Amino acid sequence: MVELVKWTTDLKQDLIDICNRADRTFLSERMPDPYTEEAADWWLRMAAEHDGKDGLFRAILADGQLAGSISIEQKADVYRKDAEIGYLLLTEYWEKGIMTEAVNRICQIAFSELDILRITGLVYEPNTASRRVLEKNGFTQEGCLKNAVYKNGNVYDLCVYGKLKAGGHPQKP
Repeated sequence: MVELVKWTTDLKQDLIDICNRADRTFLSERMPDPYTEEAADWWLRMAAEHDGKDGLFRAILADGQLAGSISIEQKADVYRKDAEIGYLLLTEYWEKGIMTEAVNRICQIAFSELDILRITGLVYEPNTASRRVLEKNGFTQEGCLKNAVYKNGNVYDLCVYGKLKAGGHPQKP
């Protein structure tokens, strides 16, 4: 059973634990390593301030155990009708359909609660598991940015995925 719960200060030690145990191969480097108590305090304050306004920030529970994190953050300026999805799952929970279910649920919440028309997912090309999760949730690969990511001495293409709000359609100029 997969549940999404709002991050709270009660979950701070769990947040620190999952961020320090996460496989970082395909994660951005903006998440501090090691993940400290100060980093957790900052992130929990930011999540509380933005949750339900221009973002959603949820802990992923699998059978009652904290398994990961998922968020959708609305963009700004002319991109304000778009939001970016990001997620991580501890390796012991991989290949069990947990992230597929978590993405499904958070997308439903985002389209219902946030003033957005689309959700964007950015995935390093060799991260086939994450690409499958998005595809199973109705995301379409819209393009590929060649040599767009440099991490740990490796250069990767960046796949751009999009999911449109049901019933939404582009406005003509």
